[in-house]
Amino acid sequence: MMKKLLLPLGALLLLAAPAVRADDEPSFAPATNDLIAGELAIDFRDDVTDADMESIASAAGLALHHASDWSHTHDKVEIGEGKNLSAAMAKLAADPRVEHVEPMSVLSASWVPNDPHYEQQWHLPRIGSESAWSYSCGQGVTVAVIDTGVACFDHGPFSKGTDLQGTRCVKGHDFVHNRDEAADDNGHGTHVAGTIAQTTNNGHGVAGIAHCARLMPIKVLTGAGWGSVADVASGIRFAADNGAQVINMSLGGRIKSKILEDAINHALKKGVIVVAAAGNSRKSVEWPAAYPGVLAVSATDQKDNLAWFSSRGPEVAIAAPGVDVVQQTVCNGGKDHCEVFGKFSGTSMAAPHVAGAAALLVGAGVTDSEAVRAVFAKTAISKDDPNKFGAGILDAASAVARAHWTHVLVRSFLLVALGLLVARRIRSKGGELDKSRTMMFGALLAGVGLLAFAPLLGVAPRLGASRVALEVLMRPFGEWDLVFDAGLHRFLPLANALPAVGLAAIGFGSKRLRAFTGGFALGSAALLLQLAWSGEIATPFGMIGLRLWTVANAMVCLFVARLALDKRA
Repeated sequence: MMKKLLLPLGALLLLAAPAVRADDEPSFAPATNDLIAGELAIDFRDDVTDADMESIASAAGLALHHASDWSHTHDKVEIGEGKNLSAAMAKLAADPRVEHVEPMSVLSASWVPNDPHYEQQWHLPRIGSESAWSYSCGQGVTVAVIDTGVACFDHGPFSKGTDLQGTRCVKGHDFVHNRDEAADDNGHGTHVAGTIAQTTNNGHGVAGIAHCARLMPIKVLTGAGWGSVADVASGIRFAADNGAQVINMSLGGRIKSKILEDAINHALKKGVIVVAAAGNSRKSVEWPAAYPGVLAVSATDQKDNLAWFSSRGPEVAIAAPGVDVVQQTVCNGGKDHCEVFGKFSGTSMAAPHVAGAAALLVGAGVTDSEAVRAVFAKTAISKDDPNKFGAGILDAASAVARAHWTHVLVRSFLLVALGLLVARRIRSKGGELDKSRTMMFGALLAGVGLLAFAPLLGVAPRLGASRVALEVLMRPFGEWDLVFDAGLHRFLPLANALPAVGLAAIGFGSKRLRAFTGGFALGSAALLLQLAWSGEIATPFGMIGLRLWTVANAMVCLFVARLALDKRA
């Protein structure tokens, strides 16, 4: 049995390389354009002996090398004059004892950001951020950080953090000093905000989870780190009324407040996902984390154990890393451009991991708070004690992957099922279904997304500003608004029957546009029925209103599809 080289994708290969070497070990050339210069990968038949392998390689003018510790290195022969790798490939391919021969390609690790201190951020890979970024980066999502403020702007003695320069901050408010500029004179809020949306892959500092999201800085805590329940409640209402989809509160107290609870209920009714730190008392979960509907977050360490300081209790929804969390923050009261890369511990550091992951889910189309909680619960890394860990330890990668592929599979199934239903209806009327590529293009565009399988390639994080275009094409037309402003999606401005009806009105007389219209209407119906089935969208009309609206619009789309796709009509 021959010896083979095992590559990361599981391919069984042997390495063949030119014979001219400086020593007895293979000296690999630098990879260029995903290939290793001057090397071939050869797969021999399993019954070929080592001696025959050497003979075949020698005849082609190549030296054969086993590139692994458990195999020996073959003797070298010089390449004959006038021969090259292309000629050698042709000769090898013609030999029946060679199953495959191809240029030696390279594979690399999954994308990691180039932020120099990222290697210290053990907590981001632990929740699967690197894989999650192939699906979502929080594009179009606004996260309110209700805290000591955030170094989000240049104003007076305060300056925007150097590692927040690429992060967009929207208008917030300082309820401590009653002004719009919610400057951070403590450092806690900026550290928390960094975990959520630190500028990432900018060659500076550290990374953030939902680094495409917008931050809404809301200051309710003084420079000493305390604040009144009235200011916190006002901050929650401000965030909910000014477009935040996610609220993070890395704060807490031991006294229950009806004023605070009412503010949280106001935010929940607005469809906002509310995340709060469980507390650092080692005792019961503090308020506001303990209120119903809030995602209370406990803290874990590098060994996935509950942090010694973390509060616990039945209110805990999920756990996340909260020990030695590294982010950039301010010092010297936020003045004089003073910055440090602080290593903080606390449930205050755990909560923004969940808030950032929630922003990723919102960006992926799961905008209802209970739906977000359900996805987290189904994908969390299971632990034995729910009082300590809730559903388990946050797994952001599994959460966004589950959301994305559930959408793709359900919409694809509905698209096929509705296509068969429409075809049957057309045949019953004596017509013929249009099965053209134009029809299929329209159906994919509206129903699933033209590049729905792009996350498998892992290219999204590498695209920089071009990522927006990819994210648009990864999702159906009815969700394109999510990429630009997730707040719009609660009204489903694109996910309704109007686009299909408009296309029918414009181009029903054109054969090609009519086929596209029919496919588009069919895909829109599949998307709308998936939204009705999943109930993942937070809308001001409630779940019953959402389902009635989406089903009614799906019926209109199916009517348009039946008319447009009948080739004999």
